Amino acid sequence: MSDKAASKYRAPALEKGLDVLELLATAKSPMTLSQISTRLERSVSELFRMVQVLESRGYVGLSANGDGFDLTNKLFSLGISRGPSQNLLATALPMMQALSEETRQACHIAIASDDRMVVIARIEAPGDLGFSVRVGYQRPLAQTTSGLVLYAFQKAKIRDQWRKLLRPGLTDEAWETFEAHAEQAVDQGHYTAASGYIDGITDISCPVINDVGVIAALTMPWIHVEDGISLEEALSRLKDSARAISKTLGG
Repeated sequence: MSDKAASKYRAPALEKGLDVLELLATAKSPMTLSQISTRLERSVSELFRMVQVLESRGYVGLSANGDGFDLTNKLFSLGISRGPSQNLLATALPMMQALSEETRQACHIAIASDDRMVVIARIEAPGDLGFSVRVGYQRPLAQTTSGLVLYAFQKAKIRDQWRKLLRPGLTDEAWETFEAHAEQAVDQGHYTAASGYIDGITDISCPVINDVGVIAALTMPWIHVEDGISLEEALSRLKDSARAISKTLGG
């Protein structure tokens, strides 16, 4: 479409709303209306009603301590209600439930969204002890075990595209380490690493593949539990589950 045609069909109010959503999606902390106004270079009065409508429709909400606006999970919920994600969840959830019951560990499944990984489903560990990640949790792909697996097992052409997206955010040393770990993951068929966020947790992650390629990462935040399953056995069960999900999806 030409620039002239594009400008003919502009919808300023819609564009303002999308600008707000995209800004909050990339923000590291809640933002006040004044901060949103400054970042978007629009007046507070211009954005006030837009933010109020987004809040009333459930797309944004005040943070827990009331210091600004955050995105809610509504857009996320709309996204995973589409066919491909629904098919993945319908297939994966029963097998994830069985995996959790067998290992007494939590597990979750994550997909890529631009340069981030997003958790779209989780199963909590049975019993009194365990650690799980909330649905909707997201982190940069290059900073998580799930993200590394999503990158590592992509086809070469897609990895090249992702590299252009991810590389600018890392130092040369950090990128070289990330690439080396990705190659290690491919060689092993999985990736295991101590959690970079919580002591005592070892993240184990395996690719989930359909007939097109890698669509998700199945990850277990393994913790040592007295009389519990070993890390090696947990990895074996996780691999079996990822293969079973992949086979059902045509991978």
